[in-house]
Amino acid sequence: MSADPAPRDVYVPHAHPEQQVDLGEITMNYAEAGDPDTPAVLLIPEQTGSWWSYEEAMGLLAEDFHVYAVDLRGQGRSSWTPKRYSLDNFGNDLVRFLATVVRRPALVAGNSSGGVLAAWLSAYAMPGQVRGVLCEDAPLFSSELVPAIGHSIRQAAGPIFELFHTYLGDQWSVGDWEGYRRAVAASSSQMARNFAADEIPQNMKEYDPEWARAFWEGTVALNCPHERMLAQVKTPVLLTHHMRGVDRTPATSSGRSPTNRPPGPGP
Repeated sequence: MSADPAPRDVYVPHAHPEQQVDLGEITMNYAEAGDPDTPAVLLIPEQTGSWWSYEEAMGLLAEDFHVYAVDLRGQGRSSWTPKRYSLDNFGNDLVRFLATVVRRPALVAGNSSGGVLAAWLSAYAMPGQVRGVLCEDAPLFSSELVPAIGHSIRQAAGPIFELFHTYLGDQWSVGDWEGYRRAVAASSSQMARNFAADEIPQNMKEYDPEWARAFWEGTVALNCPHERMLAQVKTPVLLTHHMRGVDRTPATSSGRSPTNRPPGPGP
């Protein structure tokens, strides 16, 4: 396969059929499972993930819930939207999805950056759309460039996002996977070294690396500071933490002290 997935012919079949819905600015891809007469659940994947990150969980949840799992813009089969990756745009896509496809109150669960978006929906979804949210390993504050508390995105996942931006480029405009692998091997970040696959992983083939630049440069949350967002939360929230690691590598000359939080993937 070419390193440039611009033709978007990079997909593989999955256990659940995929569907698309026109939400205005984007076409959102999704899958669903379960009985429509059971409670609705919306699953939001992590950065570099697609709906099929939840494929095994969907089979389990479908016994008791009507499950929807989505591809966010810039990931999977959903539209790629250059210069338009922000929490508010992601969140408003999900508001439209809930209004157009789900059309009833739903429980929402998100992993990593999907967990931040679950919190976003608790704060800003239309009244009655969200019953409660699960934020799984959500990088609240730590995925901001200048957070109100704690370290910024330039630590933790930041170094790997900088490499995505440099060696893969927006919309895979650079596509230098071999150069990326060499840079990862030389990186002082243990987390970056976890992304050293010989071949381009399937989830990365379906991912617009401009996501990484939006996080590294801080534009993704520029108009949606987490402190303000969390002050607006209106539903029950369960915040869970499953991954942790300690990278004892000394801070770099730039002041960054990367962690080895395993990529699941990142924020």
